[in-house]
Amino acid sequence: MRRMYVDLHIHIGRTNSGQTVKVTGARDLTFAHIAKECALRKGIDIAGIVDCGSPAVMRDVDDLVDAGEMVELPGGGLRYHDKTSVLLGSELETQEEDGCTSHMIAYFATREQMKGLIRALRQSVTNLDLSSQLCRLPARRLLGIVKEIGGLFVPAHAFTPHKGVYGACVTRLARMFGDGFALLDGLELGLSADSFLADRIAELSTLTFLSNSDGHSLPKIAREYNVMEAEEASFTEVRMALAREQDRRIVANYGLDPRLGKYHRTFCLTCETITAAPPPVEVCRNCESRKVVMGVLDRIARISDFPEPRPPAHRPPYHYQVPLQFLPGIGSVTLGKLLNRFGTEMRVLHETSFVELELVVGTKLARLIMAAREGTLPLLPGGGGRYGKAAADASETQLSLGW
Repeated sequence: MRRMYVDLHIHIGRTNSGQTVKVTGARDLTFAHIAKECALRKGIDIAGIVDCGSPAVMRDVDDLVDAGEMVELPGGGLRYHDKTSVLLGSELETQEEDGCTSHMIAYFATREQMKGLIRALRQSVTNLDLSSQLCRLPARRLLGIVKEIGGLFVPAHAFTPHKGVYGACVTRLARMFGDGFALLDGLELGLSADSFLADRIAELSTLTFLSNSDGHSLPKIAREYNVMEAEEASFTEVRMALAREQDRRIVANYGLDPRLGKYHRTFCLTCETITAAPPPVEVCRNCESRKVVMGVLDRIARISDFPEPRPPAHRPPYHYQVPLQFLPGIGSVTLGKLLNRFGTEMRVLHETSFVELELVVGTKLARLIMAAREGTLPLLPGGGGRYGKAAADASETQLSLGW
């Protein structure tokens, strides 16, 4: 068994020919560039690219395999330069009978399986080449299609008010999926939630949680990730780890402190303030407007079964991290210095000593990195589509580090 870094939610901005895939994705976010970034800069062992349901993307994938840049693995997935394995995924927007929509991710072992999903959805999706398109199918029906092909199925960023299944659609997954609930392979928490919040909902005790980046640019890859214990970096091993079979498992989740997420607290659309009042907040405490975007913390406080988390025995530890680009004073030049000296962001965030950091970036930035690692960095919470931010020191915020 070995431990591997895993990020299973990375978007594609453009194809190699420049065709748009994810409208909000960076232009340099191509399949090949993602694989290279994960292998050489981020230190990610397994990457899930979630726009492979686009026929144009699959043409890029086929070209990479034909050119020998990537090799298909016997256990499923594609290997890039013997460094990073890539799982072919597709994020899709499902629609229930009442009109509510939410995002789901399917992962497949082979190119042929992914092309099977494309064929199955041609009549249900208006433009397959664009990312996260509405497939005009209920989630339960899409789950059945994915399982018939042999894929994995995971609700994406489950608690966010923007297309999260709990945040925008239902209060219980079992009501949406019925008997199909037992076929879910995991649950993606999203940037504004963590396992402590999710474990206040009883039905989630059987599921493995994933913390993924939902990266829309190369620097955002691995801002959240998982540590997986398995034999090799392949689709089969990921499936077994999610099911906790034969000692394969997710042994740790690393994610943003939820306050750094874009939807952690309720945001008032009228006076444009992020609430600091105890949750749940459904009416603005500043101007009394009801035109608000309910935050993840507030939504969970409203729908939870327990006032405190009740994690099952299999739940791994959740570690907060602040990605380097979130830290004040670390721009592209400083980031380049750190990566040139220490290799990957994973090493900087988790392994490099204070003395080593100080020699490269100076005392102030070294202290910031260590504070982020130790969870002592003051944070200002996000909401309504605005990211939270790390403060350079405690004087920048009067907010408590805990709610």
